[in-house]
Amino acid sequence: MQEHTGYLPGLSPIAGKQIHAAFDGGMLSSNAGVLLLREVGRRLGIADRLAACLPDRRDPARIDHTVAEMIGFRTMAIAAGYEDADDCDALRCEPVFKMAVGRLPESGEPLCSQPTMSRLENAVSRVALVRMMAAMVDLFCDSWKQVPGRIELDIDDTEDAVHGCQQLALFNAYYDSHCFLPIHIYEATSGKPVAAILRPGKTPSGTEVRTILKHVIRRIRQNWPKVEILVRGDSHYGRPEALDWCEDNGIGYVFGLSGNAVLRAMVAPIAEDVAVRRATHRDSDAKVRRYGELIYAARSWRQERRIVARVEASDQGCDSRFVVTNLGGKAKALYERVYCARGQMENLIKAHKTHLASDRTSCHDARANQFRLILHSAAYWLMHGLRAAAPRRSSWRVAQFDTLRTRLIKVAARVVEKGTRIKLALPTACPDKAIITHLARAFAAQAP
Repeated sequence: MQEHTGYLPGLSPIAGKQIHAAFDGGMLSSNAGVLLLREVGRRLGIADRLAACLPDRRDPARIDHTVAEMIGFRTMAIAAGYEDADDCDALRCEPVFKMAVGRLPESGEPLCSQPTMSRLENAVSRVALVRMMAAMVDLFCDSWKQVPGRIELDIDDTEDAVHGCQQLALFNAYYDSHCFLPIHIYEATSGKPVAAILRPGKTPSGTEVRTILKHVIRRIRQNWPKVEILVRGDSHYGRPEALDWCEDNGIGYVFGLSGNAVLRAMVAPIAEDVAVRRATHRDSDAKVRRYGELIYAARSWRQERRIVARVEASDQGCDSRFVVTNLGGKAKALYERVYCARGQMENLIKAHKTHLASDRTSCHDARANQFRLILHSAAYWLMHGLRAAAPRRSSWRVAQFDTLRTRLIKVAARVVEKGTRIKLALPTACPDKAIITHLARAFAAQAP
């Protein structure tokens, strides 16, 4: 494409002076903050970890782009808001992205194009995907400075609407769409991703839930043999197969449990009490809530288990909710502090799916779409690492990924390549220069 250097027409004069605007500014970038992501990626070694799982059968003498370079380029592009492989064509000569993968901004060769990236996505085998997912679990374990005493794994799925004849796409009546239902697993206390598994658009079976938990937790236990693990999920993850496996392997769990006539009959005295107390309450809009403990065994269970019941009366009537657990402690604390805390999972999935556009699973082949999920998880790690480097008590530690992108990554810069150095001229009036400087110093202090 030829460079356009003519003046932009139609700009109104200011204070009697004409405005002459043209695309002749030279080596400029609007993604200066990608260099901060590069530092996060280098410390985590994400691109090299994933590239090591992919056999490269190309002729070494004819390779222009290594697998690690392509993965690094793609993940940083996703983090910067360029979530489609098509964006590689527009970014392959972008100076900061070239620097981010280790190439000189002006004299360095262009980065890979969209066809090259698409060939990589569609060349991944099932064995390579298994290795990459195991590598992501290892990355999760290696990201901790010391072994934690306990980790809390939240598991949930989310709708990923499809618009074609992709493999694994099914119609889901609940979402009223043809979709995938990928399963996400995060560590709740840190917000770190553990796994993202592409799967058909249907509710997972008990065997499927057990298999996923078994592979993920066994990989964690290979790194941390003695760590205490708690698993949380809603009712369609509390299947008998999953409960049995957790109990047999010393895993704590809190799962939602669908109510039935038997359970509702068991909590009927509590429901009657909260209904009476609410009816006599001075505030007509008040909610009255009580908790109870039950010992219950469904027909499909091998034994009786502890049930925590939450019964609430409001202007909408009386509502009963149940969870099944093998943990000790008071019923109220288990429900409110342990089970309800999994609500944060929605925000973590939002960061992965919305802010990083991980629902761009438009390939026909399911393996290519799973590979994309892994790349988006890698981009999540870049953004999470960037946020974690901010001062502990600053608002940046709780900023959403789209805020980080807008404020810290989409920063203008003029790039000048000289004989012995590369000069990056950032805006003098940059409103976030203090935090950008802090992050750069933090990464410099961590350099080996």
